Amino acid sequence: MDSMLQVFIICLFLGSIVGFLAGLLGIGGGLIIVPALIYILPSVGVSVAQLTHVAIATSLASIILTSMSSATAHQKRGNVPWELFKPIMPGIVLGSLASAFVSEQISSEDLQQTFAVFVVLMAIQMAFPFKVKTGDNLPQFAVLFSVSIVIALIAGLMGIGGGVLLVPFLSYCGLQMRQAVGFSSVTGMFIAISGTVGYVIAGFDAPDLPEGAVGFIYLPALCGIIITSILCAPLGVKAASVWPTPVLKKIFACLLVVVGLKLLLS
Repeated sequence: MDSMLQVFIICLFLGSIVGFLAGLLGIGGGLIIVPALIYILPSVGVSVAQLTHVAIATSLASIILTSMSSATAHQKRGNVPWELFKPIMPGIVLGSLASAFVSEQISSEDLQQTFAVFVVLMAIQMAFPFKVKTGDNLPQFAVLFSVSIVIALIAGLMGIGGGVLLVPFLSYCGLQMRQAVGFSSVTGMFIAISGTVGYVIAGFDAPDLPEGAVGFIYLPALCGIIITSILCAPLGVKAASVWPTPVLKKIFACLLVVVGLKLLLS
């Protein structure tokens, strides 16, 4: 079987897992997609020097459609505080665009280890979620703008939508949880779009990329993940109503710790 087709088929399976778990546990797919692609992509000739960049960029691109769907649903329910658009969105776009060019300056090995540490920290947060002490007022324009750049930069570097960082921050600033999650879904869409554009441009002349890559985005993997993740996410949502999700989150967090440690030590 052609290696490109084989990766596409594997990513169809990967996307079904990502979509189901996203619906079941409310997690971002990047924590699953990036480690999986790091192990899958060498089979199609992605070099070690570019491996983590391609995995993260492809993960980020896969978030576009799912974040659009989530943002639309939250908008219909009136959960998006659009007054935050002006101070936060410019920083989100700037930070996510910059992430691609910052990652280009980091070796694949260092980027992988940074991601591994991030996975372990997110797993701990998932197993033992901290309770946010809400504030009274949103910070001034300059603070919101600066924080949004940092959040988008980290999200773009890690191949995630950024909700795990933005939601606690907005909740701490006094925003209701439903509004924090709703606005995070919109920013996740912009992080995914801007970051994807950045990774395409940054990787346009990168050496040792396989056939089927556009910049750092590997299209066969991306298509496979998107197709099944969209189909399986509603199944996860339905399962969440009857399965013991708090217990499952802790089990999944333990798995993420193992994955993170393996990436860190490899």
